[in-house]
Amino acid sequence: MILKNALIYTPEHTFVPGDLAVRDGRIVTDLTPQPGEEVIDAGGLYALPGLLDLHFHGAMGHDFCDASEEAIQALADFEASRGILAICPATMTYSEEILNGVMDAAAAHKNGRGADLVGINMEGPFISPQKLGAQNPAYLHGPDVGMFRRLQKRSGGLIKLVDIAPEVEGALDFIAQCKDEVRISIAHTCTDYATAIQAFDAGASHMTHLYNAMPGISHREPGPIIAALEKHAEVELITDNIHIHPAMVRFTFNTFGDDRVILIADSMMACGLPDGQYSLGGQAVTVTGPRATLTENPGVIAGSATCLYDCMKRAVLDMGVPLESAVRAASENPAKSIGLEADYGSLAPGRYGNIILADKALNIQSVIQKGVRIV
Repeated sequence: MILKNALIYTPEHTFVPGDLAVRDGRIVTDLTPQPGEEVIDAGGLYALPGLLDLHFHGAMGHDFCDASEEAIQALADFEASRGILAICPATMTYSEEILNGVMDAAAAHKNGRGADLVGINMEGPFISPQKLGAQNPAYLHGPDVGMFRRLQKRSGGLIKLVDIAPEVEGALDFIAQCKDEVRISIAHTCTDYATAIQAFDAGASHMTHLYNAMPGISHREPGPIIAALEKHAEVELITDNIHIHPAMVRFTFNTFGDDRVILIADSMMACGLPDGQYSLGGQAVTVTGPRATLTENPGVIAGSATCLYDCMKRAVLDMGVPLESAVRAASENPAKSIGLEADYGSLAPGRYGNIILADKALNIQSVIQKGVRIV
């Protein structure tokens, strides 16, 4: 396949008019047309790298923790249709027994169709009981190296991120022991600045949905957000226009830099479906428009109902984030975070030919996966 006359997002994070060629599933430098090769005129369209969502729970009535091939395939199909061609879905706070089933289902999935399942984000259960968000308190568990390693073995090595509240007993030891086995993220926490610094010094390097389920910034108690800034951690942002005010989104890009921000959807099973009653982590959720809240506690946001592509689009159109920065934060940065930048997140030669063609209003016109048009 050759795409001609596109505005190509380059590895230098700029847009340049030109052509792209994909052969044997990967981007190549030879633009000479081959016999029988499909040629697409992409004049006036952006060519964006396929996105990678490393933190979402569900869509289209399915949840990753359903622990079934049907659920994983439904998520893979939906995400791919929205230009998200690699997925690292998140678990919830559950018992080891329940998580075993999730790991088994993920390990058995073959990536035959839809977005590639490239990892697992283990969001629970090593979190603070005071900052649960929509996590289920019945399944809280102290940081447990043995439990993590058993689950990692069961998943076939798919766990790429483990979330932890650094102030809970055993957390700093867990970080020190596991930092070379998995990326460790501070999440669902009441930690103060000093303890967060200790966690980063011990080996944590990531922040789960920055600002949400953690202390804010105060001039006398700077908290974990300032610790993350000073320790050069990478930070997730949910840009659904519900979780974070647009001014704070701009502030984050301006302070952390667009090389350290990772856009995520944190979507739950209602994503792609109408308003109504759903569930997340075993708890009832009410969805009205883009807002998902716990039915029994409407003040608690329960994930989002927006996919990553639309979060990226909102960051640009509604929040004033430069397109170049938003694309980087939804493609290259997450790929680098979980060690997949050789294959995903860029339109550089050698990477998979995963391409989104979008118009100037960022409406998707076509999705190409490894050189095959799927939308």
